[in-house]
Amino acid sequence: MTQETGGFAALDLHPNIVAAVIATGYEEPSAIQQQSIPIILAGHDMIGQAQTGTGKTAAFALPILSRIDPAKREPQALILAPTRELALQVATAFETYAKQMPGVTVVAVYGGAPMGPQLKAIRNGAQIVVATPGRLCDHLRRDEKVLATVNHLVLDEADEMLKLGFMDDLEVIFKAMPETRQTVLFSATLPQSIRAIAERHLKDPKHVKIQSKTQTVTAIEQAHLLVHADQKTSAVLSLLEVEDFDALIMFVRTKQATLDLASALEAKGYKAAALNGDIAQNQRERVIDSLKDGRLDIVVATDVAARGLDVPRITHVFNVDMPYDPESYVHRIGRTGRAGREGRALLLVTPRERRMLQVIERVTGQKVAEVRLPDSQAVLDARIKKLTNSLAPLVADAEASHGDLLDRLTADIGCTPRALAAALLRKATNGQALTLAAIEKERPLVPNSAPRGDRTDRPSGDRPDRGDRERRAPMPLAEGRARCRTALGARDGIAAKNLLGAILNEGGLAREAIGRIQVRDSFSLVELPEDGLERLLAKLKDTRVAGKQLKLRRYRED
Repeated sequence: MTQETGGFAALDLHPNIVAAVIATGYEEPSAIQQQSIPIILAGHDMIGQAQTGTGKTAAFALPILSRIDPAKREPQALILAPTRELALQVATAFETYAKQMPGVTVVAVYGGAPMGPQLKAIRNGAQIVVATPGRLCDHLRRDEKVLATVNHLVLDEADEMLKLGFMDDLEVIFKAMPETRQTVLFSATLPQSIRAIAERHLKDPKHVKIQSKTQTVTAIEQAHLLVHADQKTSAVLSLLEVEDFDALIMFVRTKQATLDLASALEAKGYKAAALNGDIAQNQRERVIDSLKDGRLDIVVATDVAARGLDVPRITHVFNVDMPYDPESYVHRIGRTGRAGREGRALLLVTPRERRMLQVIERVTGQKVAEVRLPDSQAVLDARIKKLTNSLAPLVADAEASHGDLLDRLTADIGCTPRALAAALLRKATNGQALTLAAIEKERPLVPNSAPRGDRTDRPSGDRPDRGDRERRAPMPLAEGRARCRTALGARDGIAAKNLLGAILNEGGLAREAIGRIQVRDSFSLVELPEDGLERLLAKLKDTRVAGKQLKLRRYRED
């Protein structure tokens, strides 16, 4: 196969990293990976303009891992992400690509989790640190030398970081790192504020720009379900009760997960089998043949094991685990809806994976509708419908062929025909619950409402005090500044970081041009340069913050 001489192997990556990438199911690098990997491997600074979903995480993760020295137990690479969700996603990707790199460890550093274990992991020698700026600055206040050994810095989604008001935190982080580091910046857009960062902190950067492609899968009905990670098996079993499928393929991330889920399905009476990279080719062929001819109805597979799988009777795809990127999602759900048939794809989404769902929707150009877990009534209706469909064809000539036997059995047993029919139904259904009360008793506790997401990491900054904050007098103005007012305040969900990010991005100002930002309950005050203020306010006229118009006006203090 060409993987040894082409593909990722042709990019001079470490052989163990190439092996780990191929094990995830990737065969060929994407455009952003083809262009970025050689530049980063060569040690150049780089600006990459690419949307999420183009494969940019691997574009910086693979070359950085190739340059990591596992023997050095110290932080060597820092990846900054705007939110804890993205930080966790990037950290997971690094762990996946480093699976065959003994001694390389990754730590995710974000708000909302205890600081002690994070700092301990860094001090214990985690070579890869994936962090949100706000929490990393908290660590720097405890230990200003924590980044002293880092020689690779990546700013992922830099424009989002500025929108969230992390400019000041970024400057603190830059100063805490060696000047000899390599710096790579990825951003979907390049406003003036991003260009200013590049001019100050990148050395002769190379530029890479990739246009994302929209992929469409219009022939397949798509839906997603919000669940917690530990509820996935229960959710799958509930969905199987009500989904009218012929054959079905379920995708999970690991080999062990294929075995565990297939075993759980078999225990519930489903004809299911696992398909993963450890399964021999002849056994793999037997599984696929069994799926084709109806001896199997469900296959639980990893991405790499399902490569090239083409079974026309597959009507459903369950994405039990979120794919690593939108391209994998499109490839997965393409296993159904074959040969002009209709297909249905369901995606289980944990709170931390909502961001990837949004990326999938953007890349595919389609909304993935939300559905809820079936309630007990829906399960009861589905079970009775299946039983009705199985018995209906048998009723037509049953009385003629078995009527005399019925009379004898009722006489011998001493029961009514209704009692005998009920006993035969119980046997035919193998004791399956067919009343609402029985189903509610047997069903696992899976909530039928969306789980709450995790809080995103927040930078430190001006926060409104409680009590009499509305009555506080504004702070004295510095010379050359004017105070402006917006009707957006804390009760609108506004923080200083939101206002700072919006003004930086839309107004094209440098950070030092903006003075104090004071957020009150029902309004906020912002100090801006007196010189050119009217032009700036006109520029900001249509700016929106947290979905609401900023409507910034000069504040009259008399």
